Amino acid sequence: MLNPLDLSGQTILVTGASSGIGRETARLISQLGAHVVLVGRNEERLAETLRLLEGDGHSAEQFDLSSADEIPRWLKRISASSGPLHGLVHSAGIIKLRPLRALTSQAVDELISINVKAALGLAKGFCQKNVRTPSGSIVLVSSVVGLVGQAGLAAYAASKCAIVGLTRALAVELAGEHIRVNCVAPGVVTTEMGQEQLGMLTPEQRAALEAMHLLGFGSARDVSYAIAFLLAETARWITGTVLVVDGGYTAH
Repeated sequence: MLNPLDLSGQTILVTGASSGIGRETARLISQLGAHVVLVGRNEERLAETLRLLEGDGHSAEQFDLSSADEIPRWLKRISASSGPLHGLVHSAGIIKLRPLRALTSQAVDELISINVKAALGLAKGFCQKNVRTPSGSIVLVSSVVGLVGQAGLAAYAASKCAIVGLTRALAVELAGEHIRVNCVAPGVVTTEMGQEQLGMLTPEQRAALEAMHLLGFGSARDVSYAIAFLLAETARWITGTVLVVDGGYTAH
């Protein structure tokens, strides 16, 4: 039976794999046949993800993505042991709910470091000789907050909007190297990070936010389906796009 989402034999690196969207993406693409390289800062939680994967040939790499300049050399070491990468998913990210008056330059720097600089470092590293296969797919994770405004999230929105611009620019730059670059922009997803942010709202605020998601809040699996689509043959003619996965939030 034809399965256009089949990823059998492909090696795909997933950052942020210790929880949330990254963990669920790793689980899904392992079910689709991929060999997964898990990346995160927490070794114990990476081991938990590793146990959830189907098939074999998977590995876990503890790494701090805030060391952006080290990423290209680190990717060379990974590909030397795992083989050339067919795809890369940058799901790692941080969020800081800070009203403008409480926003500090340090908080902005932390957001940009993980959400943007790491994405650039990963893309740069992925392009290196022998790190990737002759063609490849990069999927970055943005947010609907990078597309529409939301109070208290100015710096986070700026970092996620940067991912959208980065996606489009890299898609143009890397097309000649047969590398597709796309991103997904999720709405509110009930991951650990999402629940933490929802917990800061009053019951009334939470209900109002959920009502704006016409299909309700999403799950990590909802977003992972979109990521798998962009990695697979199903998206062979798609690059430079933003796939919004938000339960209808931006339809307003």
